[in-house]
Formats: sequence, C-alpha cells, structure tokens
Amino acid sequence: MRLTTKGRYAVTAMLDLAFHSQIKPVTLTDIAARQTISLSYLEQLFARLRRANMVKGIRGPGGGYTLSGSGVNINIADIIAAVDEPIDATKCGGEANCLNEKGCLTHDLWMGLSDQIREYLKSITLGQLLDKHDMQEAAKKQELESAQVIEIHRNANLKTAVNDLF
Repeated sequence: MRLTTKGRYAVTAMLDLAFHSQIKPVTLTDIAARQTISLSYLEQLFARLRRANMVKGIRGPGGGYTLSGSGVNINIADIIAAVDEPIDATKCGGEANCLNEKGCLTHDLWMGLSDQIREYLKSITLGQLLDKHDMQEAAKKQELESAQVIEIHRNANLKTAVNDLF
C-alpha cells in the first residue's frame, strides 16, 4: 500500500489547522507556507474536506478555516477518505479480480493488511496527535521558520489590494 501525497498532505494540513486554529481561523496561505504545500493543491483538498464537513470556512477579514468540530472526533482514516484516497494494499482495489478476473493467492492477505491499516488510522484522532509533545514542538518550530514567508505573502496581498484601489 502506498499513501500518495494527497492523503499525506490532507493529514498534515488538518493537523496544522487543528493546532493553529485553536485561537483564530487559519488561512490556507499560512498552512501552505508552514508545510510547504502548494496553495492551489491545498484549495483542492480543503474543498473536499469542506464537503465532508471536517472544516468550515470563515469569510471576511480575519477569516480562514477552522475544524468543524473537535479534533478528538476526527480520525485520520476519515481525513484520508474525505480526499478520496483509498486505504488499500491490494493490486485490484479490493475487487478480487487481480488474476484472470479472480482473486489471486494473496488477495486475503492484502485485504487483511488493508483492514489493519484502516483500523489503526481510525484509532488515531487529531486530538491525540495534538497532545503529543513532539508534534507541538515541531509545529512551534515550523511557525517560527515560516513567519517571514507568511508576512511576505500578507504584504504582497496588501500591496495588490492597495494598487487595485488606485
């Protein structure tokens, strides 16, 4: 099984959001800067996460995104599923048609592994990850390192807005 960047980025962005939105909404630009994820890619992921009711957008000045509910109620498997990322270790996508339209010798083995991975990821919530000291330290370090990049983005957006007025 291979988790693609879509699933990894979705989990990373949701954890970043859970950590930073405890005080105020978080912009995708800020997440993109801290996590070095393309803003346009984040926009696509958050559209899916919004449809899955995991995040909510807040418009206007000071707006951004927050979690729709508590991080203790959002598990990692659900985040991955929300962005249409399969958790599947089989070659056949679980269809049992991998060898001449029939299940291969190891189909049940890989299905069992997929189930174990899915159950493991279901057992971990954003809230549990937020409670880990290492995660908090990493988030604080990323915030410090990306503060300058975020400020540059904000100033560029402000300059564009001012130029549009004149």
